[in-house]
Amino acid sequence: MKKLLWTLTLFGLTLLILPVNGIMEFDEMEWFTIFNGTKVFQTESDLYSEAKFPMVGLTLIQSAAAKGAVCLDGSLPGYHLHRGFGSGANNWLVQLEGGGWCDTIRNCVYRKTSRRGSSKYMEKNMPFTGILSDKAAENPDFYNWNRVKVRYCDGGSFSGDSENKAAQLQFRGKRIWLAAMEDLMAKGMRQAKQALLSGCSAGGLAAILRCDDFGAMFPPSTRVKCLSDAGFFLDSIDVSGGRSLRRLYAGVVKLQNLETKLSKECLNRLNPTSCFFPQNLINQIKTPLFILNTAYDSWQIQESLAPKSADPSGSWHDCGLDYTKCNATQIQFLQGFRTRMVNLIKGFAKPSKNGVFLNSCFAHCQTERHDTWYSKNSPAVNNKGIAVAVGDWYFERGGAKLIDCAYPCDKTCHNLVFRG
Repeated sequence: MKKLLWTLTLFGLTLLILPVNGIMEFDEMEWFTIFNGTKVFQTESDLYSEAKFPMVGLTLIQSAAAKGAVCLDGSLPGYHLHRGFGSGANNWLVQLEGGGWCDTIRNCVYRKTSRRGSSKYMEKNMPFTGILSDKAAENPDFYNWNRVKVRYCDGGSFSGDSENKAAQLQFRGKRIWLAAMEDLMAKGMRQAKQALLSGCSAGGLAAILRCDDFGAMFPPSTRVKCLSDAGFFLDSIDVSGGRSLRRLYAGVVKLQNLETKLSKECLNRLNPTSCFFPQNLINQIKTPLFILNTAYDSWQIQESLAPKSADPSGSWHDCGLDYTKCNATQIQFLQGFRTRMVNLIKGFAKPSKNGVFLNSCFAHCQTERHDTWYSKNSPAVNNKGIAVAVGDWYFERGGAKLIDCAYPCDKTCHNLVFRG
């Protein structure tokens, strides 16, 4: 297990995480907190219990098996549903879980033995925090909506529809998506007055890939939009001059036979691997979309820009774990990454229907944690926090095109620092 250190300083919040066996997971951790000099060691369940976050039970989709909509190991997919109330009873927020991808048979077989590939290992109850919170003080615009967390167990961002019989692997992400949506429609989502599809990391990519599918499920009278948190993965050159993330995505696309499952408009222009990258999709999406991302995405720095395979000498090791240890040349390289992200997002931001919140932080996923989503110390751009920006965009209150100045100007960041 990892340990997480929260240190509240004048310059915002710094989070420190210890990887396990070299694999980063942002939501499996033990931690201790330091506020005003007081240190308290806590497990994740202790913290959620003390903070009185709602624990929402897992619902397995019983009808999914007959549809072939199963996890990597053939088990039933599932979701967590917390019912809305009051003025939000007919509004729906659907959050797609993240958790990376598997790009080889070996990786996917291993993934079957975890909650990322099998519902047998999924938590029976999950805390709803951040954008999923049921408290107005923590989630002012969506607290009383029907809020759903769809579990991720296909390894391909809810996109595949194939199998590998020899390895006993089911790549049925697209079927899982459809089975979950059909089940939720039958539970009242069909009558939604307002709906928002969101997701973080690999779930943020899925929110982009499935955005227009989601929009097409509702009549024109329903306000339908999509939100991608930390899902804007760039096809970037790594520190060795190669393209590590392109190589990983190529493995996912080939393994899951996604060549014909991705955007037809994109496939008419580009190869299938390129059509798994958001930068080649976002300008063609018809449904209103909000992109929330950090300009120095900590996952992309470690796994796309400076992974071990691209840095055999280890010269980027310390910088990849802790941005304060980057030298001037490394910071310049990271500034180039930010510049490319800003340039790719500018055209997308022009239409009034789209929204952007691009802050200059070293973090990954900001909607699911209460401290980054909506609190007095939440990250902000132009004095506007994330939850307020998303709400202003969704309800068309204005001011939803926010691109931060370059590092180190932002003093509101909740930066992630890793120890390995």
